Amino acid sequence: MKLGDRLFHAQESLVPMRKAFKGTFISAGGFTREDGNRDVEEGRADLVAYCRCFLANPDLPRRFELDAPLNKFDRVTFYSSDPVVGYTDYPFLEESGL
Repeated sequence: MKLGDRLFHAQESLVPMRKAFKGTFISAGGFTREDGNRDVEEGRADLVAYCRCFLANPDLPRRFELDAPLNKFDRVTFYSSDPVVGYTDYPFLEESGL
């Protein structure tokens, strides 16, 4: 959830569902790299989805590996019908000069 410029998620709210569900548990919603790693390490999730971050960072695994800065996502372009703006115009790490 986004509140102003701050992303956050409610880690503890899913704990009862995690305990009840015995399959692979995927959490999503405003995770940073550190939050996601912590949730997996502490058993609150098996996997973490980085939806908006992945849209804006087509090389997200590489950025996480290098602890590189992330492109900011532009929510206005998420459901745009423009084939050039939004899903296809975010730069890869090499293109951004970092």
